[in-house]
Amino acid sequence: MYGQIPDSHKKDIDAAVNAAKKAFPAWSNTPVEERFKILNRIAELIDEHLEALALAETNDNGKPLWLSKRVDIPRASANFRFFATGIMHFATESHNMEGRAVNYTLRQPIGIVGCISPWNLPLYLFTWKIAPALAAGNCVIAKPSEVTPVTAFLLSKICMEAGLPAGVLNIVHGTGPGAGEAIVTHPDIKAISFTGSTRAGERIASLAAPKFKKLSLELGGKNPAIIFADCDWDKMLTETIRSSFSNQGEICLCGSRILVEESVYEKFKNAFVDRTKALTVGDPLEATSKQGAIVSKVHYEKILRCIDTAKTEGGVILCGGNAIHPSGRCKDGYFIEPTVIEGLGPQCQTNQEEIFGPVVTLQSFKTEDEALQLANASSYGLAATIWTQDISKANRVAAKVESGIIWINCWLLRDLRTPFGGMKNSGVGREGGWEALRFFTEAKNICVEL
Repeated sequence: MYGQIPDSHKKDIDAAVNAAKKAFPAWSNTPVEERFKILNRIAELIDEHLEALALAETNDNGKPLWLSKRVDIPRASANFRFFATGIMHFATESHNMEGRAVNYTLRQPIGIVGCISPWNLPLYLFTWKIAPALAAGNCVIAKPSEVTPVTAFLLSKICMEAGLPAGVLNIVHGTGPGAGEAIVTHPDIKAISFTGSTRAGERIASLAAPKFKKLSLELGGKNPAIIFADCDWDKMLTETIRSSFSNQGEICLCGSRILVEESVYEKFKNAFVDRTKALTVGDPLEATSKQGAIVSKVHYEKILRCIDTAKTEGGVILCGGNAIHPSGRCKDGYFIEPTVIEGLGPQCQTNQEEIFGPVVTLQSFKTEDEALQLANASSYGLAATIWTQDISKANRVAAKVESGIIWINCWLLRDLRTPFGGMKNSGVGREGGWEALRFFTEAKNICVEL
């Protein structure tokens, strides 16, 4: 057994909310410069503990250690640093009614908010929610995934060391139906920020909507990578491998539907399969491992079922498709070969449902319009990548793809100032930059007659 966590329920959430109520008056009136100092100190301490946090993340999640060190933990500190600085520059607006009145807008903290994060990027996404909520002056009830709780626990120690007052951040552990639903339904928690599956998001919305809570739901993705013949071939191939299989494909932004212009389809298929076969799957602590373990037995079995479904639907497995049993300490671990499938149409289950693993499909298109039809065939609309050297075509296609985030000739290049979120079944609301600080505040208009 790796460890144990509390199985929190309503009484634990009640206790956390009571602590937050006591802390809120002082925290919400703390000068932004003082909030900046505390949150920035949290960022510094995350950097100081990078090695320990990265090892904990890898042991908990299964991702390669080099990825935890290079991406997950640095991004967690960047989240705190960004919003610590951002709140110093978060301005209110005024509107002048010439000769009659002046309107000004106050943006005030909501009060107590709930932040629920997933298991795929545990500290990365946990801090992505917590940092803006705290910066805006709210008190937070935060629940990490019960599958990957360790770095959230370690963060609590860092927050105390940084001087965050008691009751301002309350981290509770437990399951979605237990602790999660208690957070969503609690009458004193006024807003919910959630990242996870569309199914769970639907449940949260059904519980929260009748209580008129603010909701930000960042849900699933079935993202297209649109590859035109005139792309920068070498860069495209390298980045498409990365966007397909990074973090074992357990990133909501991964490009799981690869759409390739017909004239280069065979060339792409052969090169992509060769690159995929060369990926090393194994012990996450080994520097040579490009792909680590699947996060849990439940998810491992789900991915294998999805691969079986693809075969049943008539898909051809070009490479992968099997479980792997490494030697050594990981011999009983949950590893799956990176898998490439062709021969399936846009409406099949494999191309419609989020697999959230190292599995991609290939489809070809003849024209720009056909590429758009395939790209928009999914009920999801989170992200897309477009590969072409024709900037006019790139902008034209980007404007018509039904996704909240579009990368042109790159992938996962993130500016924390930009809005982040999806369309359709990929969620509601936007996170990032001023959008996050707006979500975690209430706007109040004050009209002063002259």
